[in-house]
Amino acid sequence: MHPELEALLSLQDKDVAVAQCDAQLRALEPEARTLDEQIAAAERSLEQARAAIQVALDRRDAMEGKIANYRTMQEQRRQRLEWVRGAKEASTLMAELDLTRSVLAKEEAEFMRSGDAVTEAEHKAAEVERSLEQVREAQAAAREGLAGRRDAIAAEREIAIGAREAAARVVNPALLARYDRIRRGKAPLALFPLHGSSCGNCFTAVPTQRKALIQRGATIEACEACGVLLYAK
Repeated sequence: MHPELEALLSLQDKDVAVAQCDAQLRALEPEARTLDEQIAAAERSLEQARAAIQVALDRRDAMEGKIANYRTMQEQRRQRLEWVRGAKEASTLMAELDLTRSVLAKEEAEFMRSGDAVTEAEHKAAEVERSLEQVREAQAAAREGLAGRRDAIAAEREIAIGAREAAARVVNPALLARYDRIRRGKAPLALFPLHGSSCGNCFTAVPTQRKALIQRGATIEACEACGVLLYAK
């Protein structure tokens, strides 16, 4: 075996351990995303319910302002009626008073309904808010378990990273740079054993002379096709 090969294989084992931790953390993401989406949906419903309250309040306030204007107009007409002397003008004012009184009655009835709409919107928002709290309570155990698993994997990953750094320190720097460059490529690993007379990654045939060197441990050769480092088991 080539003197550097054992150190490289040990380093690769440590990288595999780190990658496994990363895969385990990624595997938790769909579960966390599902929980977050449930909360987000409930929060959107609450936001919409609160917006409905504001719409109802705005409508009620608009109705209140409208009614106040009608009452002001009525009061002004009554005051004018006291000073009117002509029968025709008085008749016109009386007709306007009657018409406005009728319109005012309708607006006041609508104002009462707008108040009911505010109350209904507030009740709806309260229900949605309770639903949101129920979703949060229902998720509490799942989130706690998820956080516990994530923390355990993260702690395991920190240990694996430390072991990887220690293993990297005993590898020849030039060989380490070569190894890291291969790892950044498309191959899942940087080192592969010979598979008969072929590369263990891409199964391209290895020339006989190079194969003999690899088997004797005289050198660490790269596959001419995919670039991974080859060794003999």
